[in-house]
Amino acid sequence: MNKGSCLCGAVRFEVSGALSAPCACHCSQCRKQSGHYWASTEVKRDLVTLCGDGNIGWYAASDKARRGFCTTCGSFLFWDAAGKDTIALAMGAFEAPTDTHLNLHIFTADKGDYYDIADGLPQNEQ
Repeated sequence: MNKGSCLCGAVRFEVSGALSAPCACHCSQCRKQSGHYWASTEVKRDLVTLCGDGNIGWYAASDKARRGFCTTCGSFLFWDAAGKDTIALAMGAFEAPTDTHLNLHIFTADKGDYYDIADGLPQNEQ
């Protein structure tokens, strides 16, 4: 069981089973919402239990996905793609240990100019 929460604790979640290897998204939307690139793990919805879902706000940045955040503290927690049976959960919101390691960078063509990606992991420009 892996547990996580927002900064203030108003939104909590549990994932039954192991987490998949996370990826880091460098797209401009993730950077603007999170303040840097955003690392997440994709999980089947039926493995996620949410507590405090009345404190979750959703922002549809496009017709492809919506982004979930705590309406109390503003923590960016979820990336929910339309029509998928999975949801992406913020790695930074999980309690340690997660027993995972970053395995991929995506949207690297959009990365910020103030940092380099130098960890040797695969990179997808889009």
